[in-house]
Amino acid sequence: MSGPTSKTPRRLPTVLVAEDDDAIRKMIVHLLSDFAETHAVEDGVKALAFLRAAARAPDLLVTDVMMPHMDGLTLLSRIKQDEDLKRMPVIVLTAKDRPMDVVSGINAGARHYLTKPFNRDELLDKVKKALRLE
Repeated sequence: MSGPTSKTPRRLPTVLVAEDDDAIRKMIVHLLSDFAETHAVEDGVKALAFLRAAARAPDLLVTDVMMPHMDGLTLLSRIKQDEDLKRMPVIVLTAKDRPMDVVSGINAGARHYLTKPFNRDELLDKVKKALRLE
C-alpha cells in the first residue's frame, strides 16, 4: 500500500494588467484567470505603485500604451531602470500600430507588442510564452 504523496501545489504565475479601458481590462483578466493570478490597475502610476509595493515582482506585465497619468512606455522605462523589476517580461497591448510605434515599444524593452483590436489566441500565446508555460 502506498502512502500519501506530499506534492507542494505549484504556484500560479502572477500577471499585472495596466489598462485604462474597463471592458478590455476585465476581458484580459478573464482570459488569463485559468492559468495565472491576475491583478489589474487603470494606469501607469498605479501599476508602478503596485510593482514597488509587491513583496515579489509579478511574473509578467501586460500594459496599454495610452493611459492617463503615466503612459505605458514611460512605465516600461521606469521598470527597466529598476534593479528589482528590469527582468520582468512586458507585453505592450495598444492601438498604436505604426511601424515606428512598434519599434519604440520593443526598444523600450517590451518582449511582445500587440495591437488593438487584438486576437485573443495571439494574446494568450504571447502570455504563455512570456511565462514559459508552453
